Amino acid sequence: MKIRFTNNHIQAQPDPFMCKVQDGWAIYVTGAEGVGAYYCDSPFGQWQYKGIVCQKEGYREYWAPCMYYEDGFYYLYVSCRETGTEDAKEYLYVAKSDSPFGPFNELKCLCDCFSIDPHVVRTDAGLYLWYCMDRTETHRVGTRIFVQKMADPMTLTGTAVEAVKPSFDEEIFMCDRFQPGQHWHTIEGPFWLQVDGWQYVMYSGACYQNDTYHIGYAAAKSTEPDLTKVVFEKHTDHGCFAPLMTKNRVEEGVGHNSVICYEGQYYAVYHARDLDPHPLLTGDQRTARICKLHFQDGIITAEAM
Repeated sequence: MKIRFTNNHIQAQPDPFMCKVQDGWAIYVTGAEGVGAYYCDSPFGQWQYKGIVCQKEGYREYWAPCMYYEDGFYYLYVSCRETGTEDAKEYLYVAKSDSPFGPFNELKCLCDCFSIDPHVVRTDAGLYLWYCMDRTETHRVGTRIFVQKMADPMTLTGTAVEAVKPSFDEEIFMCDRFQPGQHWHTIEGPFWLQVDGWQYVMYSGACYQNDTYHIGYAAAKSTEPDLTKVVFEKHTDHGCFAPLMTKNRVEEGVGHNSVICYEGQYYAVYHARDLDPHPLLTGDQRTARICKLHFQDGIITAEAM
């Protein structure tokens, strides 16, 4: 189901991160010039565009933001890069505000290497950052998911631990991307949650422009609070590729989700493109959608609304 926006708001909402804030809900999205934000009093109302809430002079391509709240402050995590630099210079940053809609102007760099798609969570063992980095010294080269401990919401500590890696051809971002015979894979967009004694990491695979772009997940039957110690197993169909969500009869480019729990029901908030392009939406056609999620014994199923 498409998320509804006020005033016939015609704009893309890539990489939507929905979360509870103050007396309502917020969505944060990718933007070339800054992080865009939306507000609503419930996930199923009419969403109001709040404008760009995070940007830094001389920087652009603000990818896949996420929000974390603690002790009266909102921490916005996002990757961006200096104007004129290439994708490889996309680094993770964090900004702090006492309002969910900022402004978040003072950005602190968390990682001085290619690093994208943050998700910050707290367990009984402390604070953890899920994010993505590249690896090239392996059979299936490309982007994969790591988890790392945080000393506080603005400081990483310890060592990043690889948690979910590519294992299927359907996760190829581009064949021969940087050199002949080396196919670049992508596992990105991590979102961690724990339900009924199981831990899950949901993710996106492949390129958002490819037919095989999808949402998948890995699971672990564990209540271990130190997330760097949990061993996650990617969901498959007897070892074969088995995405949770992918291109269907009405939409394509299905990926990069966050998860909310509202009135006892879990929902995935994700982006996709209509098979028939929107006549008034130019450029990026990815818009925010929502569907139900069901969890049982390490298995996730999605239900359209």
